[in-house]
Amino acid sequence: MKTKLISSTLLAAGLLLAAASSLHAQATRTWVSGTGDDANPCSRTAPCKTFASALSKTAAGGEINCIDNGGFGAVTITKSITIDGTPTLAAVLASGSNGIVINAGPNDVVTLRGLDINGLDLPGNTQPLGLSGIRFLTGKELHVENCTVYGFSVCGIDFEPQAAGSLLFVNNCTVRDNPAGGILVKGNLNGSPVASNASLEKVRLERNSFGLRVEDSGKVTVHDSVATGNASNGVLVFTASIAAEANLDNCVLTNNGTNGAKSQNPTSTVRLSNCTITDNNTGLSSAGGAIISFGNNRIAGNAPGGDGAPTQTVSEQ
Repeated sequence: MKTKLISSTLLAAGLLLAAASSLHAQATRTWVSGTGDDANPCSRTAPCKTFASALSKTAAGGEINCIDNGGFGAVTITKSITIDGTPTLAAVLASGSNGIVINAGPNDVVTLRGLDINGLDLPGNTQPLGLSGIRFLTGKELHVENCTVYGFSVCGIDFEPQAAGSLLFVNNCTVRDNPAGGILVKGNLNGSPVASNASLEKVRLERNSFGLRVEDSGKVTVHDSVATGNASNGVLVFTASIAAEANLDNCVLTNNGTNGAKSQNPTSTVRLSNCTITDNNTGLSSAGGAIISFGNNRIAGNAPGGDGAPTQTVSEQ
């Protein structure tokens, strides 16, 4: 009996030590450095080398910071976290893979701030291109702030939540030079649409295949943003069956190769207020969809396809 009691006591003590060790390993704030080492605890004085290693040593709801410039690697995020690269050059280089994947829990909030996410679509590059710069699968909210995303073969930001209720917020970012497209917003649960909502503020969409594309069940609000130099559409709302919409306020759509804004198929809607649409091949294209103007836009100088026209003009309220 005495031997069993001692064994039980030792076992309990061991479990307590293991739990304490686990808690100690999960810091609320961790650090990475260009000269760091992933064998380190990711503390300020002993930083890690990669975001992936720092993530494993950061408690849910915690924050990963950068001490100095560096390339910190691709990462898959599975919990609430903030990755903050400011004020350094915090780079994610992705060759043949996604840059950052969010596959988190239904109540998790992820913030990406001050990151340079590079898919390696550069002159003379011999490596395979990155797939998507940021790919969202599951989570409650994704905040992308003060980031640059470029050079990806699938999409700059691919927001296709696999459960209803997910939200995307993109603020003060540039998404450019992505051969397949800039930002895609689409609900997708095993091929069936789910609600997918996004807000874009002060976003530049430059020299992508398309600037912004909104598909079935997507609802996007865009304010004070620019879509320019994209090979096809600056903004496209395209639906197969479920309604989708893009609401643009104080935006500029210019020098896009096909259309400034296009609404395709009957359940697609583009709404425009205080927007300038000029120097595109065609200004507005309503290919079966609705383009609703509040009567305060500036649409001129689009050629050779012409300026196009909204399908409906409504008064401001």
